[in-house]
Amino acid sequence: MDPILEVVCLLLGFIGWVMVGIAIPNRYWKVSTDDGNVIITSNIYENLWMSCATDSTGVHNCREFPSLLALNGYIQASRALMIAAVGFGSIGLVATLVGVQCSKAAGEDMVLKGRIVGVGGVLFFLQGLCTMISVSWYAFNITQDFFNPFYPGIKYEIGEGLYIGWCSAVLALTGGSCLTCACKLGTSEKQPYPYQPRGRVYSGVAPSRSQAATSYGQDAYV
Repeated sequence: MDPILEVVCLLLGFIGWVMVGIAIPNRYWKVSTDDGNVIITSNIYENLWMSCATDSTGVHNCREFPSLLALNGYIQASRALMIAAVGFGSIGLVATLVGVQCSKAAGEDMVLKGRIVGVGGVLFFLQGLCTMISVSWYAFNITQDFFNPFYPGIKYEIGEGLYIGWCSAVLALTGGSCLTCACKLGTSEKQPYPYQPRGRVYSGVAPSRSQAATSYGQDAYV
């Protein structure tokens, strides 16, 4: 695999991993909509961990969700997937740093380094997959409630935290796919063996044509 491509894929996975860490604590996963409201006295915004509100004077009040089991199922699943994404990304980052060709951590065995890079690529891919499922599932529930005319509660719109998560997922999926597909996962390269002819090998100066003919004549008539 091209060392430059390895470094580019590593950077994509690293940036995606950093953006996951930014998206998780971001408070604006969903924001209360202003559609259909003439007078707006407060705005409500939530993420996976808390619900916040701000009034017209700019005062913010946040309250953490008191019970995990009382939350909706998609919020619990999104929490678990985002935490898993951080774990996959952390291990994938370490594995890729060890396996890249410009690193001396795994020695000079390029086959072993290629396999380590392949494992790192798979972990980056899993990170992006978990992030994509989490933010997409969360966004699906937001849009489902928004377009439901019989929904009695507060309607929300997609917040900036979900967009950060989508960007993170795309970067991690791209970097992980490139590392997984382009790394050397095959067997070790075939080494050329020296040619060893069968039978005896004679060394010396080859006899001339006249000497060979004389020797043949003597042997033939004895």
